[in-house]
Amino acid sequence: MLVPRADKVSMDHSQRLCRIHHFNDRREMLQNIACGFGHVALLGLLGSETSAVASPGSSGSSPLAPKPHQHLPQAKRVIFLFLHGGLSHVDSFDPKPKLSEMDGEPTPIEKPKFNFASTGNLLKSPWKFHKYGQSGIEVSDLFPRVGQCIDDICVIRSMSTNFVAHGGANLQLNTGNGIFVRPCMGAWLLYGLGSENENLPGFITICPSVQHGGAQNYGSAFLPAMFQGTAIGDGSSAFEDKGFDNLESMSGTSGFQRRKLDLLAQRNQRHLKQSGQDARLAARMESFELAYRMQMEAPEALDLSDETRETQQLYGIGEDPTDEFGRECLLARRFAERGVRYIQVGHSGPRHYWDQHGNLKGGHEANARKVDKPIAGLLRDLKRRGLWDDTLVICGTEFGRTPAAQGKDGRDHHPDAFTMWMAGAGLKGGYVYGATDDFGYYVTENKMHIHDFHATVLHLLGLDHTKLTYRYSGRDYRLTDVHGNVAHDIIA
Repeated sequence: MLVPRADKVSMDHSQRLCRIHHFNDRREMLQNIACGFGHVALLGLLGSETSAVASPGSSGSSPLAPKPHQHLPQAKRVIFLFLHGGLSHVDSFDPKPKLSEMDGEPTPIEKPKFNFASTGNLLKSPWKFHKYGQSGIEVSDLFPRVGQCIDDICVIRSMSTNFVAHGGANLQLNTGNGIFVRPCMGAWLLYGLGSENENLPGFITICPSVQHGGAQNYGSAFLPAMFQGTAIGDGSSAFEDKGFDNLESMSGTSGFQRRKLDLLAQRNQRHLKQSGQDARLAARMESFELAYRMQMEAPEALDLSDETRETQQLYGIGEDPTDEFGRECLLARRFAERGVRYIQVGHSGPRHYWDQHGNLKGGHEANARKVDKPIAGLLRDLKRRGLWDDTLVICGTEFGRTPAAQGKDGRDHHPDAFTMWMAGAGLKGGYVYGATDDFGYYVTENKMHIHDFHATVLHLLGLDHTKLTYRYSGRDYRLTDVHGNVAHDIIA
């Protein structure tokens, strides 16, 4: 005996009932048949899916509406400058005289058992370090212009991660987990705080890498999709006049689009009156409106032509090799002043890559020339435009590089100790946090794991990492999982 498929039986039966009882659709049928218990069950399912969207502290309006902070914040927004591939800490912001002294000799301490590939003897840095500013913090010749801003920067020399390969390390840096699919930090911030500009995405990533986690690094995972990052360009193609994909000009079409949206809104409102509140439908209606509003504001935000020539020169725009990253950094400032909550700027592979297993001097030098001037320009521009006190700037990489040589003139991946820096809102400038041993192998003071880094960033934006949670699959998840300590010592 042939048994019809259950979904086919259900579909045909519900369609027949709709026709017999003159219902417009299955939702109306569920609302009326059997005292409406089917409709109640449906609304319960939809409600469980969307209940967490309105928290924490939401007024119940748009899920992207600004939400109250959990404590007094130092920062309103984040600009994260990501140097993809592994910037060498011992060649940039963590000077090691002992490494130069013992160049070419075997490592006198035990190397980490957790490594990516074999390494040989110690390799000194090919760059000189110099003291900058009143703080006297040492920075290598790779970053002379960033060095001139060092009194505004908090250098963290004690970073640590769990992953020695790019994929896992990138994902842990961005999402807190290098194995499972988890929401990224930008998505958590948008979920926790909402957006300050209803005409632009609250989370924008500029030239993200398509490698080593790809879109997961700016994804929302089990958080609602409205909190994921919106990409402009990617690391595979040159960044010149990139814009948002599928965003058309309003020219000549605004009236027609507005009439279509108004008609759609009328139909949806009529449906809501019949069916009762449906948070999913309301969110979709808002997404259509956001797309419409973006067509008005996004082209202006992306247009750098109204910036003065002096400002463009500050970022190195129109010069080689700084033009590309300079445009990205200037665009980040323009988004920041328009209320975008989280902006990530990628100096990303495969076109730009700090992964020098060989030719360390040539590779790092070429990369640094592209980013040093734009980064310093961004810091100066934020200060003069009044954005410094409420913008948190982060510059970092997924891990460091080994003090010992790989091959003749390269360095391997090194997750045990590396350097990142932060600047801007709420931070001590001209300050060094943490330390590594004489060679840069291990953290010896104030270790800051990625979980601690995330906890600190959330704290600076007025969020308690232990309370920013989302219930999924029977468990309350958070960016830091069950870990993380705020580094209060770096906060001014």
